[in-house]
Amino acid sequence: MEDLPLPSIFEQARKIHNAATESASDQDVVRKGCDALRKCEDMIGKLGLFSANETKEDISTGNLKYILVPFYLAELTEKIVQEDRIPILKASQAKLKEFISFCETMELVPKEELETSTEGNSLADKRARKIARFKRQKAAESKLLEIKERKERRGRSSKASALSAPIEAGEEDMLDDDGEEEREAWLTTITLAICKAFDLLEMLKKEEEMLSSIKEKQEKDGDKNFSREILDDRMKRAEAWHRDGVVRARYTKPAPPITCATFAQDVLEGRANVSQAHEHKHQPLIFGPASLVNGPLTSERERLAAQVFQPGFRLPTMSIEEAGLKEMEMMNKWQERTAKFIEEANSSWHKDDNRKPGPSEGDEDEDDDAAQEKARAWDDWKDENPRGAGNKKLTPCG
Repeated sequence: MEDLPLPSIFEQARKIHNAATESASDQDVVRKGCDALRKCEDMIGKLGLFSANETKEDISTGNLKYILVPFYLAELTEKIVQEDRIPILKASQAKLKEFISFCETMELVPKEELETSTEGNSLADKRARKIARFKRQKAAESKLLEIKERKERRGRSSKASALSAPIEAGEEDMLDDDGEEEREAWLTTITLAICKAFDLLEMLKKEEEMLSSIKEKQEKDGDKNFSREILDDRMKRAEAWHRDGVVRARYTKPAPPITCATFAQDVLEGRANVSQAHEHKHQPLIFGPASLVNGPLTSERERLAAQVFQPGFRLPTMSIEEAGLKEMEMMNKWQERTAKFIEEANSSWHKDDNRKPGPSEGDEDEDDDAAQEKARAWDDWKDENPRGAGNKKLTPCG
């Protein structure tokens, strides 16, 4: 690479940068691209391609692309993976600041970006800055796409033309247009890189602040040795314990279920074993003088004195496991009673229709007469009270 000219080294580095940006690349390839871009920086400095007294109009079209070298180097440096990431972030930020400062000197940074950066750092200013930057980025991307399509169309038309035809005046103008189009393409690419540089610089600053705070906390708590190896070792031991438990469960007899919440907490915290018998009777807590002596309340005076420091809420009269057992007992009784009712309903005496006492003919006649009289009275009442007669006071014009 040392014997190659500057355009060849830059083209190799640009291809590595495009590949690393589109997808994850090998670390060796990324480091190779960084070395190539550093070589480009050295050669640009030795050749003196840029000067602080120049602007973008003074730079030739062939040298415009070398302005992107610090930006490409910053993006590739950010993709390097190592244990301590803070130096990587600082180096990438330094190259981004160098790129933005040089573009500002060459009058390539948009005025909107300079104005918003000097106005303030409130949330509204940041939001307006991001929206304007996003619009400029989209406009630059669409413009680059348009230039690419124009080049492809021109290439197809030039291939279709005769190769041996002499160059006419119109074709010379076309060659001049190609030079202007190339300059426009590189200026648009620099504008797009400036937008990305501002966004990347903000992101790297936030990441550096977060990693610095984590590092300070680890140093304060003494967790310097808490590394990835320890986490991997713990994960392996946990997986081995679960695998052994699955194997043991095939050949061991399951323990009876634990119905006491306090005993379950003791087992989880290692104060008791599952095989131990547990007959826990949890009585409500006693406050006041009686709780100090743990004696019975023998007199009315002691009972009143024990109620002095009682809590402001009702204490439970039974534990959770006792309430569950009582509810289970009630459910068993209900199931037994339901099964008994179903059995009685399906018995032979219940299906026997002959034993059911039926109504007599006299009772049926009396019921028919009463129903007929009731129906007549209802018809008379409806004739005297038409539908909606009682709602006239509710109508506004009634």
